[in-house]
Amino acid sequence: MGSVAKEIASELLPFLRVYKDGSVHRLNGSTNVPPSLQDPETGVSSKDITVSENPHISARVYLPKLTQLPNQKLPVLVYTHGGGFCFESAFSLVETKLMNSLVSEAKVVAISVEYRLAPEIPIPLLYEDCWTALKWIASHSADNSGDNKEPWLTTYGDFERVFIGGDNAGANITHNILMRAGKESLPGGVKIVGAFLTHPYFWGSKPIGSEIGGPEREKLVPYVVWNFLYPTAPGGIDNPMINFVGPEAPSLAQLGCSRLLVSVAELDVLRDRGVLYYNAVKESGWKGEVELVEVEGEDHAFHILNYETENAKKIIKRLALFLLK
Repeated sequence: MGSVAKEIASELLPFLRVYKDGSVHRLNGSTNVPPSLQDPETGVSSKDITVSENPHISARVYLPKLTQLPNQKLPVLVYTHGGGFCFESAFSLVETKLMNSLVSEAKVVAISVEYRLAPEIPIPLLYEDCWTALKWIASHSADNSGDNKEPWLTTYGDFERVFIGGDNAGANITHNILMRAGKESLPGGVKIVGAFLTHPYFWGSKPIGSEIGGPEREKLVPYVVWNFLYPTAPGGIDNPMINFVGPEAPSLAQLGCSRLLVSVAELDVLRDRGVLYYNAVKESGWKGEVELVEVEGEDHAFHILNYETENAKKIIKRLALFLLK
C-alpha cells in the first residue's frame, strides 16, 4: 500500500498549503543556511541564539569584523525578515546574505528575529514575538548579568544607538513595534533612535495612486494573503496593523523613534502605500525626521532576491548610511 495523500484543507498559492491534520507545507521561500564563524565575503560572524523558550523565539546575531573596531561599542540593529507573515526565515540564504552585507557596511551588531509564522500562529502573536525579542535585547543595557544574556550584545552593543528595521511583512511589524514603543517603555529606558521600512506591507480597502479598484482589487496578493492568514481581523483589510490610515488607526504622531527611512521600489504593487506612509508620517505632527528613497526600475524585495545587482548594493549602502548617521 502506498502512503495516503494528506487531505488539503485550504491553500494560499503560490505560498502554502494547509492540510486537515493542521500541518502546513510552505511552497515558497529560500533554503535555510547555517550561521558562519566568518563569512568569506564580508568577514561578518554570525551565530544562532534562543531569545525565549516559551514561546519559542530564536534569532541570528551578527558581528562585523572587529580588527578595525577594537573595544568600540557598536550600534544595535534589531531586524525583522519579510515573507508575507507566513514564509521565509531569519536563517534563510537570502536574509543571511542581506544581513552579512548590511552588518559589514554599517558596522553594527545585528539581531535578526526568527518570529513564529502564520497560519499556525495567529498574526497578532507574531507582533508579540517581535516585541518580546526587542524587550529582551533592550534588557542587555542594564549591567545585571542574567542567565539568558548574549555576550555579543553586552560586550559590543551601544544601547544609546538602537535601530530597528525590516522588509515587506517585517517592515509592517517594524511600524507596529514603533507605534507600541511610542506608548510603552523598554527595559533600561532604552529608546529606539531610528527605524527603516523597506517595501513595507501596508494595504487598505480603498485604492490610492495607481492601485486598481473594483472587484479585481480583492484578488491582489496583499489583500488575499492578509485575508487568508487573519480572517478574523477587526476591520479586515482596514485593520490598523495593515492600514495605518484606516478608520480605527491611531495617530502616527506617536511613532516611538526620532528618525525614519522609508524605501520603495517603482514596480512594486506596494509602492504607493509606502509613499503614502512617508507623507502621512510627515503630516501627522510626528516630531522626528523622515526620508523616502525610491529605486526606479525595480520590483518588490529586489535587494534581497537579486542581491548581486548594483541596485541591491546601492540600497544596502543607503541603509548603512542611515545607521551610521
